Amino acid sequence: MAGKGTRAPAAELAFRWRGGRPALDFTATVGERWRGRFERLREPADLARWFGEAGLTDAAVAVSPARLRQARQLREALYRLFTAVRTAAAPNPADVDLVHRWATRPAPGPGLMLLGDRLAPAPAPPDATALLTAVARDAVDLVTGPLAARIRECDRPDCALLFVDESRAGARRWCSMDTCGARSKMSVYRSRHGR
Repeated sequence: MAGKGTRAPAAELAFRWRGGRPALDFTATVGERWRGRFERLREPADLARWFGEAGLTDAAVAVSPARLRQARQLREALYRLFTAVRTAAAPNPADVDLVHRWATRPAPGPGLMLLGDRLAPAPAPPDATALLTAVARDAVDLVTGPLAARIRECDRPDCALLFVDESRAGARRWCSMDTCGARSKMSVYRSRHGR
């Protein structure tokens, strides 16, 4: 899935955090969907790093090559599902089934431990399966909740990032005002005033 040989600059391999939800941010692990399409989850360690940077865990997570393949499949099903919801198209039943299967997997809950002389919850050990289940559950919550109608794709022609529009008016156009919004406004300004 590296995009037919497309090699991305190192800076483009950094994860994007503009979606407003973990499941939307997970779909951004593919870059340049509109043209070259490159993979940000190139190896198992990349997925482990994404879990940490997403704030889903602060511990090291073991990720197998098989789990990475499954994560990519889930990501693509999520992207298609979000696109269907965003465009009011019928979702692909296979995508719905795949997200359902991930979302309904049992995930370990917290255990119990002693901290000195008091009881405290013991966090479950990090597990790639449980973390992908959390991403799928976030997607289910999003597409079945009040924010489903607020799923957007960035309006900038060279960006395809998905995001949740939580603005009061519901009229947000860009994944980020600091990047795509600023570039778009600068392009309009330059076209009106010359370079």
